[in-house]
Amino acid sequence: MKDKRKVIIPIAAVIVLGLVLYAVYKPKDFKYVGTIEATRVDISARVSSVIANISATEGKKIEKGEILLQMACEDIKIAADSAARDYDRALKLLKTGAMAQEVYDHLKTKRDDTALKREWCLVSSPIGGTVLTSYREQGELVNPGMKLFTLADLSNVWVMVYVPGGLLPELKLRQKVKGFLYDIDDRSFSGEIIKISDVAEFTPKNVQTSEERTRLVFGVKVSFANLDGMLKPGMSIEVDLGEQK
Repeated sequence: MKDKRKVIIPIAAVIVLGLVLYAVYKPKDFKYVGTIEATRVDISARVSSVIANISATEGKKIEKGEILLQMACEDIKIAADSAARDYDRALKLLKTGAMAQEVYDHLKTKRDDTALKREWCLVSSPIGGTVLTSYREQGELVNPGMKLFTLADLSNVWVMVYVPGGLLPELKLRQKVKGFLYDIDDRSFSGEIIKISDVAEFTPKNVQTSEERTRLVFGVKVSFANLDGMLKPGMSIEVDLGEQK
């Protein structure tokens, strides 16, 4: 009996030591799959006219302020020229005292309004980015509010992954992480956590299994620099949320 205890005690000690070492040194494999997204901007018509020319095609990279589309706007141009002439005459009459201030103010407002609408006939890009979708054709009549283009800045894309609450103490804003595209030679991308949700939610419905969809999770938004354009909206990427040194 005495000899058996001598054997059992060292074995138990080894098991306990092994569990302690595993708890301390076990790898933190926090990998989650998400879908690449880009912030999209929809460009809509602001005046009613026929499209005279489209200079932006799908897939084209554009600069901020670049002209995307030109409308004919014949009626607007006529109204703007007429309003400008009326204003010039009103200004001369106002200086001689031959015109009331109220009439002058009205004509000035009309000139400014028609000039602004004339500017809207040239549709320019509010951002630098890429044309994802072009919705109209040359010669087509469009009305205010009709969508013309969808643009996106593909140089800076992001992904939202959903993690259990127990992982939150391991994460912080501006933490550096890695993303992997295993379908493309295990390509890795440097990322950064830019948002951690404050509110728990059920796992989104696009997660595959019903069991996973019933779990309460927190959204973590990760931004990736995409200077070479390899990351495309809709791609799946695996994100390692272990802190990168």
